[in-house]
Amino acid sequence: MFAVVKIAGQQFRVQEGDTLFVPHLSANNGDKVEFKDVLLVSADGALSVGTDVTKVVKAEVLNSLVQGDKVIAYKQKRRKGFRKKHGHRTQYTHIKIDAIA
Repeated sequence: MFAVVKIAGQQFRVQEGDTLFVPHLSANNGDKVEFKDVLLVSADGALSVGTDVTKVVKAEVLNSLVQGDKVIAYKQKRRKGFRKKHGHRTQYTHIKIDAIA
C-alpha cells in the first residue's frame, strides 16, 4: 500500500516505514503528526483518487530541524565593481511514516 500526500506544498509518495525529509514543520522531536491532504491511495492494486480518498497518513517526527546543504547565490557585473554574495541553508524536518489509515 502506498499513498501520495501533500506536505507543505510538495507531493511525496510514501509507504509505511519510510523515512523522509520534508520542509520544516513546527513540531518537536517525538511528536505524532497527521497529514490529511492525501491525493492518491493504492491498496491491493485498486487506486483511490481525489474525493474518494478517506485515508490519513500518520507520522512521527524523528528530528525537528535538519539543515540542508549550503547554497550560494553570487552576482557580478564585469568592469563595474559590483559583487553580491548571498547564501542560505534550507531547513527540513525528518519524519517516519507510521501508518496509512
